[in-house]
Amino acid sequence: MRLLHTMLRVGDLQRSIDFYTKVMGMTLLRTSENAAHGYSLAFLGYGSNPEHAEIELTYNHGVSSYDLGTAYGHIAIGVPDAYAACDKIRAAGGNITREPGPVKGGSTVIAFITDPDGYKVELIQRAETAAPADSLRA
Repeated sequence: MRLLHTMLRVGDLQRSIDFYTKVMGMTLLRTSENAAHGYSLAFLGYGSNPEHAEIELTYNHGVSSYDLGTAYGHIAIGVPDAYAACDKIRAAGGNITREPGPVKGGSTVIAFITDPDGYKVELIQRAETAAPADSLRA
């Protein structure tokens, strides 16, 4: 078994595609439209399945916002340098909600950002993270 994708419901599909591609450095892998059933999908990632997990953005036509609920936590993305990644995200208009630094009670460097729909994304600094040239690598 392996993780294939995580689905997020979004209020504006293009706004979210722009965030995950322009701010987070992901690639738009594919889209699909199902007008008869009232939804549109976009799949994004730093690579495609089966080598990489993806994010599926689901836009339900006519729905502009969602209650995020209390069970959802965050998406985690490995980066080689959390400080440089936050600088790049900030410069691209992203919202840093926890500046990079050691996790409480530990030494792992993390940061948090918030996407346009309010979803939290954690950046975890990992030296072994291999990032494509157009991703969050500084």
